[in-house]
Amino acid sequence: MTIRIPNGSLIHMGTVYGATKAMSAVSNADPGVATLEASHGIATGEIFEVLTSGWSRLDGKVIKAGTVATNDVPLAGVNTTSTSIYAAGSGVGTVREVSTWVQITQILDSNSNGGEQQFYEYQLLEADAQRRIPTVKTAYGLTLTVGDDASLAGYSALESANDDRSQRAVRVTFPDGSKLYFSAIWTLNKMPSLTVNTAMALQVTLSLLNEPMRYTS
Repeated sequence: MTIRIPNGSLIHMGTVYGATKAMSAVSNADPGVATLEASHGIATGEIFEVLTSGWSRLDGKVIKAGTVATNDVPLAGVNTTSTSIYAAGSGVGTVREVSTWVQITQILDSNSNGGEQQFYEYQLLEADAQRRIPTVKTAYGLTLTVGDDASLAGYSALESANDDRSQRAVRVTFPDGSKLYFSAIWTLNKMPSLTVNTAMALQVTLSLLNEPMRYTS
């Protein structure tokens, strides 16, 4: 068993993307393989964002490309073999390559929230105890407290993300080198905190669009 602390972790926002490309098919396999339109530009090991997909568990994911063969791009770490979850032929959609990342620096505090399992609870007339069935999980979120400095590249990226409210890829790099990827809508509270003897700070919120993907290398 290994217990880790997050000290030294880095958070980046995807700021520059390749052109949106059609995903005409996704196989039911482990890993699933996406067929992209020609000149998609995604090479082995690169990161791309699924903008849309008929599979809700794939829609909004940020994924590493496996070994690319022309227009066939494996979705590293994504097992799509279950046709009850990933209905055959329904995973089509669009993707885009993430080409530039900007670090969000001066993070003073962070707090992840959401993801709590919800339940339907019921009791049979003849029973003396309730039962429950898992239903949905609450929406995932991440809140950052960032030192106020409008001269930073990260501030400009946050400002742009807040203004257009478009989804952007996120990369969290942990001290051991593993990485967490997800897509989120960013918002920025441009009014800094004004507490005496305390660093002026801004609140940044990330509303995740799907569960994160984690890669050890």
